[in-house]
Amino acid sequence: MSLVRFDPWSFMGISEPNLDRNWVPAVDIEEHDEHFIVRADVPGVAADEIDISLEAGVLSISGERQTQRSEEHHGMARFERVSGRFNRRFKLPRDVDAEQVTAASANGILEVTIPKQAALKPRRITVQAA
Repeated sequence: MSLVRFDPWSFMGISEPNLDRNWVPAVDIEEHDEHFIVRADVPGVAADEIDISLEAGVLSISGERQTQRSEEHHGMARFERVSGRFNRRFKLPRDVDAEQVTAASANGILEVTIPKQAALKPRRITVQAA
């Protein structure tokens, strides 16, 4: 048997300590032959409010989500949607093409496509007789 502490106000959202804390969007990273794809769950964040940068091999994704809460509560209230600033950073391999990175946001999902540099293939050099 486990004991659970009863908090009569927790259902009302009054004693929840994590209101307005910073949040961390969930991220998936896929590697394909020619590119990487980074997908981040950013519901409620407009595309123009997301900052993406790639510097010294580090991809940074940051932004802020704000939730609307009225100051007056008539009846019960519970707040679980976290808001605040977020910042995710990822070290990328050396073979990415930083100049060709693209990003798009739709339905609360940010998708960053990071192409790999073309592999250097050995080149055969023909020797001509002089």
